[in-house]
Amino acid sequence: MKRITKFLAAVMLASVAATAATSAMAESKGAKIFVIGGKADDPFWSIVKRGAEDAGKVVEAQGGSVTWLGPQNYDNLGADAADLIRTAISQHADAIVGPDWVPESMDDAFKAVVAAGIPLIIYNAGGLDAADRLGAMNYVGSDDYKAGFAGGEYFGNHDLKNVVCVNTLPGAANLRAQCAGLLAGIAKHGGKGVELPLPMSSFGNPTAVAQALKAHLLQNADVTGVYTIGNVDANSAANGIMQAGLSDKVKLGGVNMDETILANIKSGSQLFTIDQQGYLQGYLAVSILNGHVNYGLTVPTREILTGPGVVDGSNVDATMVGVKAGAR
Repeated sequence: MKRITKFLAAVMLASVAATAATSAMAESKGAKIFVIGGKADDPFWSIVKRGAEDAGKVVEAQGGSVTWLGPQNYDNLGADAADLIRTAISQHADAIVGPDWVPESMDDAFKAVVAAGIPLIIYNAGGLDAADRLGAMNYVGSDDYKAGFAGGEYFGNHDLKNVVCVNTLPGAANLRAQCAGLLAGIAKHGGKGVELPLPMSSFGNPTAVAQALKAHLLQNADVTGVYTIGNVDANSAANGIMQAGLSDKVKLGGVNMDETILANIKSGSQLFTIDQQGYLQGYLAVSILNGHVNYGLTVPTREILTGPGVVDGSNVDATMVGVKAGAR
């Protein structure tokens, strides 16, 4: 009888312990993840945000949250982004994702993240070098120099040997690297090129970009290729080429895409674009941090590349499916 009593007591104790564990799991708040990204009306960053939010559905199901923080504009990009990083720290983030756009302005804020013991992933800009320098777990994104280099090679392979990189965010290190890659890529094919830096307020400004490019083309009649650092500037550049009366001679390429750009590639009015798969940047970064905070999981491949890839007439139809779904 005593044995039965002890057995029942043990079963009851185990049951109470299991109930307590289940209750503790139910009360767990999960991972509180903050994501630093671009401004709300930037088409590329809306795709990154969607990826982060889709990964956030799992975070929320596990009791956590994903909060997106973006600047109002890009006029003072580095300082504004650093403020957003510090805001995430002050909100007691469990993990933070951010791009290292302007290292001289942002690195101290990222170092404060790591000093506070908050897991960090650098994504989109900065590369593995930034992740190593700042003590981040991983880098998720494209290699901007290689993206530009692929664009330069594409121009060179199509016998377009004089290019201009229209940079409307010259303060961002990743975009300077992209232009440098472009010029190196075209040089490999015996060509040449220059970077055309415009005020940061001109990003996404159709008139400013079109007029600046038109003036450059009219002053440099030997230019045969134009490269833009974002899809919001590609259509503006196309207008600048048209206004200069050079649509037959000067071909357009760049990075990022939307339905209009893909339609232009299909029609032949744009030669190519470089895809960096922004959806994956947001999705993977949030997913990795959620697994780390909740379960201690890590990804040993610290550099997780989502690009670059070239989209041109040969694969534009397949790419269009992803763009219409809002994932490319």
